[in-house]
Amino acid sequence: MALAPEIAAFLKRSEALNLPQVWEAPVNVIRQNTQGRTITSGPVETIHEISNRFIPGPTSDLPIRIYRPTTQTDAPAIVYFHGGGWVLNFLDIYDASLARLANQSGAVIISVNYQKAPEHPFPIPFDDCYETLLWVIANSTALGIDSRKIGVAGDSAGGNLASAVAIKARDNSISLAFQILIYPCNDRNFATDSYRDHSTGYGLSTQAMQWFWDQYLQGDTHDANPYAAPMQAKSFTGLAPAIIMTAEYDPLLSDGEKYASLLERDGVSVTYKGYEGMIHGFFSNMAVTPTAQVAIDFAAEEVKKITQ
Repeated sequence: MALAPEIAAFLKRSEALNLPQVWEAPVNVIRQNTQGRTITSGPVETIHEISNRFIPGPTSDLPIRIYRPTTQTDAPAIVYFHGGGWVLNFLDIYDASLARLANQSGAVIISVNYQKAPEHPFPIPFDDCYETLLWVIANSTALGIDSRKIGVAGDSAGGNLASAVAIKARDNSISLAFQILIYPCNDRNFATDSYRDHSTGYGLSTQAMQWFWDQYLQGDTHDANPYAAPMQAKSFTGLAPAIIMTAEYDPLLSDGEKYASLLERDGVSVTYKGYEGMIHGFFSNMAVTPTAQVAIDFAAEEVKKITQ
């Protein structure tokens, strides 16, 4: 399928802004340039409650945002890790998509603003995310959630973090109900079909992903560590059921496809959904494309199948 018309128009508008690529300016400038992303996220729908607090992390207190769609005291929960190449983005960008995901799934969503590279490289962002999961489990009663129905989720770098957290949870005999992986970047291999076929012209570029990985891992010491690159795990047996979503014109398409096949190979239940005509980042851009809402509602329905 060709690019969706609204996506083609969005790419044209983005190109006209002539903003520097991530490797072309200081990190603080690149971060400032993401401040307007709340516009493409769309309006935040009414939800029972959105609250903010800090929780203790391994090296710093961590800001979290809780999206509560219900007053019930045994709701499912989604611990959400946002994207941005481990370097960019912030909680406000995800208000619209996560409020809808919470409402449609009936799950309480806990989203964490983990510390970012390059100031805080691996394993700090990963450790922050894993510690957030442990905090949610330990505080499940106070949060009004069922500890047997907790899953992890994330998009892009957040999909990497969710995948890695799911692996560590399995390694530590923690049972998760599910994992939602939205165009995850799960290996530092830039020779895949989609890194080649969609290297430029579709928003996220292959060169940008190389730069993001460089900021996160800062050398090659961790390339084979499954907590950094989940595709490197020796076995995927025993991982939580996975809901994996990809975009047709995304350098990370092959990562999502391959990870789904590896999980299935090792007996993990996988629900895979590819979105034609879409680019990286579409899931949280409800003001750009109606397919964002379609994908959010699909994920919500899959969560309901698992948790109800």
